[in-house]
Amino acid sequence: MELQGSDLWNRFHEIGTEMIITKAGRRMFPSVRVKVRNLDPFKQYYIAMDIMPVDSKRYRYVYHSSQWMVAGNTDHSCIAPRLYVHPDSPCSGETWMRQVISFDRVKLTNNEMDDKGHIILQSMHRYKPRVHVIEHDPRLDLSQMLSLPAEGVHTFSFPETQFTTVTAYQNQQITKLKIDRNPFAKGFRDPGRNRGVLDGILESYPWRNPISLDFKPFALELQGSQSNSDPLSNSA
Repeated sequence: MELQGSDLWNRFHEIGTEMIITKAGRRMFPSVRVKVRNLDPFKQYYIAMDIMPVDSKRYRYVYHSSQWMVAGNTDHSCIAPRLYVHPDSPCSGETWMRQVISFDRVKLTNNEMDDKGHIILQSMHRYKPRVHVIEHDPRLDLSQMLSLPAEGVHTFSFPETQFTTVTAYQNQQITKLKIDRNPFAKGFRDPGRNRGVLDGILESYPWRNPISLDFKPFALELQGSQSNSDPLSNSA
């Protein structure tokens, strides 16, 4: 198996890759994209991805030294790893081998109650993606599998894809590289980016319909009330 975009992954890895996680779920950038070889062209395979902890440590970013430091130990057992099955699964080995397999739809969340199929991770921890090639077993329905089968699985991982989870980017170099290389961050690179970002926020914000207030009847009523109570007019 070959990682696509490894040059970009390595640029992030040299700095210290960070991935945003949110309650609603956030896509990865860079995303995991691979090519597979040496499959049986006539067999059916599932391709899946999960994300596993690198260690049992919790981290914090030290700004004055611009580096990550261990902040303590953690327990990952409270969160069961989720398996993301590629939506094209199952496919023949021939089909898989002639295309780039992209996991750009994978979303990361810190919502432990998530019911949308996003991968649940903890903030300020280190993780690594794993890609699995699973031989189709006609005796099993693997389309909704929650964990890896006991056999017929080949697992691959790439050291340069390790990352630290954050709710906001800690390293400014990571922020700059993401803006420079992520095609969806074009609005931040344009000269009029402030306007573009604001427009995007306005479009996505769940505004309520504007309320129209007509003060004319109230003003007329108030004017009439004042004229009726005017002592000068009453004495005329």
